Amino acid sequence: MLTAIVLTLNEQAHLPECLASLAFADALLVFDSFSSDRTVEIAIAAGARVVQHAFKDYAAQRNAALDAVQSDWVLFVDADERVPAQLAQEVRSAIAQTDRAAWWVPRHNYILGRLTLHAGWFPDYQLRLLRPHCVRYDSSRPVHELAQITGTSAQLAQPLVHLNYATVREFVAKQRVYAELEAAGMRQAGQRAGAHQPLTMALRQFYWRFITLAGWRMGLHGALLALLMAHSQWLSYRNLRRDS
Repeated sequence: MLTAIVLTLNEQAHLPECLASLAFADALLVFDSFSSDRTVEIAIAAGARVVQHAFKDYAAQRNAALDAVQSDWVLFVDADERVPAQLAQEVRSAIAQTDRAAWWVPRHNYILGRLTLHAGWFPDYQLRLLRPHCVRYDSSRPVHELAQITGTSAQLAQPLVHLNYATVREFVAKQRVYAELEAAGMRQAGQRAGAHQPLTMALRQFYWRFITLAGWRMGLHGALLALLMAHSQWLSYRNLRRDS
């Protein structure tokens, strides 16, 4: 049995298309952080089971969602993601194999309306298809969660579609949230930030995204994304220094 899990918080705009793309799953679970919009109503209308759970961080939320299912397999999908038919077929084929604990799924990230294949945004493998009893998420990594896998894993070929960051304002707003969580994780790990570290880490991030990961191949789009990610890195280390 395959259960598709969608973590939500006020996702009424994205959720209908997301759930429609998951019709191939045996069951749908919308694991909601007490949305104040129509998210729960939409989920119920689509035939999903809804569980509401207070959000602490992404790792804790995924672990709690895994504890809420009894399926042989789980497919995690974000509300702003879609599962194309080719990926759905590959998922069904993958779970028929008994020698894997988990599968990594590549993503096609659409950022500011454009498919983004450079600057570190592709193949962007995510651990999404897994056996619930074989995976836990590291509680010391509250954002960009790290999966601890018991058993072997492999990669799927077909990508998820990720409708990521429609506007610069949305990009910056989400990165502010991630920066707070990342700073909290670094503090928990005993890290501290020096006076110049926010700037130096931001410059390194820009160089890595734009030069090393070939963001330059996308022209102004690549430069803008590298700059936005550099700003996010600056925020993370500024927050760490602020609370050190």
